[in-house]
Amino acid sequence: MKRFCFALLVLFGAMNRLAAEPRLTANQIDFMSWGFGMFVHFNLGTVVDNDWAGGYEDTGLFHPNHLDCGEWADAAKAAGMKYMVLTVKHTEGIVLYPSVVTDRDTRLFRNFRNRRGDIVADFMAACRSRGLKAGLYYCMPGDYSDAAHHNAPPPGKPNLHGMPPEAAGDFAAFAERQLTEMLTRYHPDLLWVDQYANRYTGSRWPEVLAAIRKAAPDCIVVANNARALGPTDVLSYEFPWKGDLPPIGNGEPAEVCDTIQTGARWFWRRSNAPGDLRPAAEIVSRLKQCEARHANYLLDVPPDPDGLISGPQLERLREVAKLLGR
Repeated sequence: MKRFCFALLVLFGAMNRLAAEPRLTANQIDFMSWGFGMFVHFNLGTVVDNDWAGGYEDTGLFHPNHLDCGEWADAAKAAGMKYMVLTVKHTEGIVLYPSVVTDRDTRLFRNFRNRRGDIVADFMAACRSRGLKAGLYYCMPGDYSDAAHHNAPPPGKPNLHGMPPEAAGDFAAFAERQLTEMLTRYHPDLLWVDQYANRYTGSRWPEVLAAIRKAAPDCIVVANNARALGPTDVLSYEFPWKGDLPPIGNGEPAEVCDTIQTGARWFWRRSNAPGDLRPAAEIVSRLKQCEARHANYLLDVPPDPDGLISGPQLERLREVAKLLGR
């Protein structure tokens, strides 16, 4: 009888814990099966040797003459990756598609496809044709331009805070319009939002998130470095920043982002020495740690200025695939 009562107590305790936990959606459960993904940092930062492009750099430097999103997707698939995430707007404030809400877009790239390029459309098509899930990255405003970031605004020019000039005065409202445009035009599986809790729009994140939900109800939202579900669909760990992982025994949707390059470098840099890239064995070990903690592992493998994943970065990814037996 005592054993029976004890079993009932255990059962009721488990039921209460389940009732207290937020219910996961089908999309969150599906996300947990993606496992391994490729982060693709590609924008103005690719050609100015700076992860923190401020928006005043020479946009004529961006001319990826051999851009091939299909090559990126093939490299990801060969490594056993199931999804990709592209930096549509980083700290330079320029989106990688022709926009109707701003002219801070691919039309600024005067040496690329006669100012008519749509890299996001190319990226989505490459992912879809290869059966990969597709994610789009968007950076919210912040303090990205100063002497410390080596990109202080020119004399007399305003600090853009990572947004187009017309966003000044109401960054959150502009972000809602731009995100709605992105989501309704390209229909990604995932939206990856950086700096969601920044000091300019952080207090209005629930409002921005509501606009995202309205535009794309089925899209998974990753709010970078959010550690509780609600503001995000996925617990997020930016490994190069804090060096931490989800706890052992984690059962919630989670993702760890990392980069194949050392020095916490996300955009492409020329690899001149072995220490410029992380060892393949270290990358595989981190992937297996994530798998053990039920977290996806999103590895940044940045394309070069010509628009290809190439050279040592590509070779290192192939080494990773070989160690994984893929």
